Amino acid sequence: MKINIFKIVKDLFPIHRSITGPGIKASMKYIENIVQEFKRIKFKSETKVFDWLVPNEWIIKDAYILDEKNKKHADFKKNNLHIVGFSYPIKKFIKKKELFNHIFTIKNLPTSIPYVTSYYKKNWGFCMSESQKKKLKGNKFKVVIDSQFKKGHLELTHCVFPGKSKKEIFFSSYLCHPSMANNELSGPAVLTKIANYVKNLKNRKYSYRFVILPETIGSICYINKFRKQLKKNIICGFNLSCVGDDNSYSHISSRENNTLADQALSAALINKKKVKNYSFLTRGSDERQYCSPLVDLPVCGFSRSKYFEFKEYHTDKDNLEYVSEKGLENSFDVMKTIIDAFENCYLAKSKIICEPMLSKRKLHPTISVKGGYPESVILRRDIIAYSDGKKNIFQISKILNKSLKLVINETINLKNNDILS
Repeated sequence: MKINIFKIVKDLFPIHRSITGPGIKASMKYIENIVQEFKRIKFKSETKVFDWLVPNEWIIKDAYILDEKNKKHADFKKNNLHIVGFSYPIKKFIKKKELFNHIFTIKNLPTSIPYVTSYYKKNWGFCMSESQKKKLKGNKFKVVIDSQFKKGHLELTHCVFPGKSKKEIFFSSYLCHPSMANNELSGPAVLTKIANYVKNLKNRKYSYRFVILPETIGSICYINKFRKQLKKNIICGFNLSCVGDDNSYSHISSRENNTLADQALSAALINKKKVKNYSFLTRGSDERQYCSPLVDLPVCGFSRSKYFEFKEYHTDKDNLEYVSEKGLENSFDVMKTIIDAFENCYLAKSKIICEPMLSKRKLHPTISVKGGYPESVILRRDIIAYSDGKKNIFQISKILNKSLKLVINETINLKNNDILS
C-alpha cells in the first residue's frame, strides 16, 4: 500500500481534537484504517495514573461571541482554534472588561490566533488574533460555549511488529491538538508511513513498537500500562514532533545524550543541511515522560523546526501552507535509513585477518597511481578498519563523518563480498 503522508495531514486537518473526545477518536480511526495492526487502548476517566488523573471526555459543539449588533466573533465553526481547550459550557451576557479577561491573543503576532488549553483547571475562554480582538466594539456581549464533560475514556492506539529479536525500536507521536499541521499532524502522519514500511519488511531482525496518543497524559498512561515491557525491550526510540516543514532538522537529545537513539539520529543527520542539536534541557514533548528518571528509556526527540522555535508554532499560521510533501517525505527518509541500518548491518565484524585483498574482488584498483584512490575505495577501507564487532554502524558513520545511507550501502556491499559478517 502506497502512503501519501501529505494526504493524511490534509484529511485530518479540519478535525477538532483534544486529549479526549470525538475528534481524537475519529483521527485515530482514520490511521487505524491505513495500518490495521494499530489497536485502541482505553483508560477510564478519573483513573489514577502515577501522579495524574485521567480527565473526563470533553465534547465541544459550538462557541462564539455575539456583539450588540448580533455579529459573531471568535466563531468556533470557522476556526477551531478560537476555543480554549476544555472550556466549560457557558451562555450569558457579560461586560467587555470581564470578557477580555477570557480572551487570549499574541500581541507581537497581531494576525495570529493562538492555541490555548486549560485541561486540569476549570475555566473557559476564547482565542483571537490581536487584530480580531480590536474589532470587539460595544460594552455588552453574549458568550456561548456549547460543550459538555462526561465520564468515558482517554484513548490511544498502538501496534507492535515482532522480529527475530524481542528488542524493540520505538516510535511515538501525539494526536491531541486542533488544526495545526506541523505541530499536530506531521508526526502521526510520518509515523503511519514508518509503521507501514516496517509492516512490509520481510524477516525482520528487530521488533518495532508504534504508539499515537494524546500528549503528556497519553504517554503517562502508556508507561503506566507497559512500563516493564518498555524497560525490558526498548533499545532505541524516537518521539516525532513537528516533522513536516522544509527548514532545519532538529535532534532533541535524551537526558544523558548517550543512548543508541542519540547515536542513530546523529548519524542519520550527517550531511543534512541546517541541523540543530538541542539538549534535554529544551525538551517539550513526550520525551519528558520516556526519559524521566524512574522510566529512563533510550528515547530522543526528532523534529524539523523544533516546537517553540518557529513563530507559527501553536497558532493558526501552522497550517497546510507551512508543511510540504517534500518536508514530510524527507523526515520519513531519516527514520527509514535508521531502520535500514538496524535490519541490514547494525553491527559488522571483519571476517579476514589483516586487510582483505580488495582488488581480486574488484573492489580496489589494480593499478596504483599518484593522486590516491577514489573516495568510494577509501570509504570501503575505512569501514573495514572500524568493523570490529563492537562499534555499531551509527558510531562508524560518525567517526568517518559520512552519511549513514552511504555507509549502509557500502557495508552491505562488503557483506555480500564475504568480507564482513
